[in-house]
Amino acid sequence: MASSSSDAVILAVGVVLAALYLFRDQLFAASKPKGAPIAASKATNGSGNPRDFIAKMKEGKKRLVIFYGSQTGTAEEYAIRLAKEAKQKFGLTSLVCDPEEYDFDNLDQLPEDCAAFFVMATYGEGEPTDNAVQLMQNLQDDSFDFSNGEHKLEGLKYVIFGLGNRTYEHYNLIGRNVDDALTKMGAVRIGERGEGDDDKSMEEDYLEWKDGMWEAFATAMGVEEGQGGDSADFVVSELESHPTEKVYLGEYSARALTKTKGIHDAKNPYPAPITVARELFEKTADRNCVHIEFNTEGSGITYQHGDHVGLWPLNPDAEVERLLCVLGLHDKRDTVIGIESLDPALAKVPFPVPTTFGTVLRHYLDISAVAGRQILGTLSKFAPTPEAEAYLKKLNTDKELYAKIVHDGCLKLGEVLQLAAGNNIKALPTPENTSAWSIPFDIIVSAIPRLQPRYYSISSSPKLHPNSVHATAVVLKYENQPREHVPHKWVYGVGSNFLLNLKHAHNNEPVPLISEGGEERVVVPAYLIEGPRGAYKTETHYKAPIHIRRSTFRLPTNPKSPVIMIGPGTGVAPFRGFIQERVALARRSLEKNGPDALADWGRISLFYGCRKSTEDFLYKDEWPQYEEELKGKFKIHTAFSREKFKPDGSKIYVQDLIWEDRENIADAILNGKGYVYICGDAKSMSKQVEEILAKILGEAKGGSAAVEGAAEIKLLKERSRLMLDVWS
Repeated sequence: MASSSSDAVILAVGVVLAALYLFRDQLFAASKPKGAPIAASKATNGSGNPRDFIAKMKEGKKRLVIFYGSQTGTAEEYAIRLAKEAKQKFGLTSLVCDPEEYDFDNLDQLPEDCAAFFVMATYGEGEPTDNAVQLMQNLQDDSFDFSNGEHKLEGLKYVIFGLGNRTYEHYNLIGRNVDDALTKMGAVRIGERGEGDDDKSMEEDYLEWKDGMWEAFATAMGVEEGQGGDSADFVVSELESHPTEKVYLGEYSARALTKTKGIHDAKNPYPAPITVARELFEKTADRNCVHIEFNTEGSGITYQHGDHVGLWPLNPDAEVERLLCVLGLHDKRDTVIGIESLDPALAKVPFPVPTTFGTVLRHYLDISAVAGRQILGTLSKFAPTPEAEAYLKKLNTDKELYAKIVHDGCLKLGEVLQLAAGNNIKALPTPENTSAWSIPFDIIVSAIPRLQPRYYSISSSPKLHPNSVHATAVVLKYENQPREHVPHKWVYGVGSNFLLNLKHAHNNEPVPLISEGGEERVVVPAYLIEGPRGAYKTETHYKAPIHIRRSTFRLPTNPKSPVIMIGPGTGVAPFRGFIQERVALARRSLEKNGPDALADWGRISLFYGCRKSTEDFLYKDEWPQYEEELKGKFKIHTAFSREKFKPDGSKIYVQDLIWEDRENIADAILNGKGYVYICGDAKSMSKQVEEILAKILGEAKGGSAAVEGAAEIKLLKERSRLMLDVWS
């Protein structure tokens, strides 16, 4: 009886609870906060879909969307510049978008009073940048439907600016393809298509294009110039008190600052200990080439042959001092500052904060680059004298004068400002000999691009060096073209001279002097290589921040395929990794299958060139060892341009060696289904090598270089049997 009573109680409680659950909305409606939003909150951009750029535009009342395809950050910089100019000229705000973060099926919903900008870099051999692959597929694939159910963008107004390099075969191909695809779908371009050439002057190409584009833009959009204002993008404030341990002094990420473990990539580079740093050129050479090895053990970093290592350099001491003096910040270098963006969608703070004035100039901004012409007009209003203001305005408006003085003189921003103020740019800068300009620091942060990593082809194989990444770098040092008022000076590459500094320090070598009493005291500029808070120096070694960038520059998986590698100078770097990869495979094959294991392997031919065998023959002691280990399946062909000459006295280059070996090369490619790799200078070497290959293949096919040869080269590229890793 007691048992049945308790069951009834339990049953009654269950019924009550069920009723409460079923009628909860009516019973407790009053307890709900009034006006509780049913739709997504502002944080999710109205639509609830963070990948919906149309919703973001409507919410932010933005009339322009600017998509950028960027591999190294340059296209993103130009996208932000366009957004800033639209705001300053017309008062129009923009949504600057990484296309990888958005969907494109509603691109057809862009309102009539809006426009889309596409700032597209061409990467490698006519490829889209990594972040623009999906965008390109959507635009070019006829089966991709927009929200209208069709592959059409009728009446969409757009602007296009492409970034490329004329030394490459597929110059600005991605920008052109975007333009063609949009036109085909019924979109309407505003103004001319802009094309920037990084081989000459991307900046000048942009400046020549933008004025005409903005005129056409004003007409197409029904807006008038002068509706905007010259407002700042950032607010820079000095912080009176801030915990020292929370101030960034050159660290690239929060993990680096707090010393917590995490994935190491471009956002969080790894401070890799340097285990080997040696000079590859002989003492008789007037140049330097550094071989450096980074220890990655325990970092989680992996790589493959053909990948690139990104090295994060810093600016040399002299340039940091120069700009601190020019900006009147010499005594405030260690002042802690905070930086906030007035419009994060338009201009993100490009580096971690809080930080210091000195840190920004040393670690985060590219103050060693040649000063751009456009910014000089903005800075002229902060000149210390009327003469300096007039001089800067003339450089800003007179393209030819700018080219002669700034471009040919290779003048950095600090040097241009010194020159305008009548200072001696060859003297070591001090507050006493340098005129101070009252330039707000937020303008400096807006005007100077972020200091980017320098990339080097990895010259090792993980199969032989699983915990070590090797790099090979010629140290960049050249003379400017002196002009009136611009003295002769040496120009130093930031990344390679940073490596040279590390080599000197690693080996405890004295820095070579030019002259005891000369104005230029050392052969290389000095850097603060100890790093932020001395983190890059220990009792036994120095460190340098690196990350790995993946590449498709790979050997064929089948060792039976013949391989032809052309790499003069430091173009040989990835091929050292290729050969090491094959050596590791050969060792395993010989151990497993005996002395005849490599009998059916394809031949590997390396065509290498340098000036002299006694001066700059890279890794010359290693190649005979590799030939021995590969049992005759590897041969190196060498051209020494200042040592051996043709009968007419002209120099011998790698393309001449290729022509001499044309029968074997034609057989390897056409009959052996071989692979060809070219690495090095894109401006002349790469083109000339392709021309010789076209001639060889054209003749072997019984035709000409222009027809049969060109067709064969095109086919090799389409099948990834001719691959290039070149630079200008």
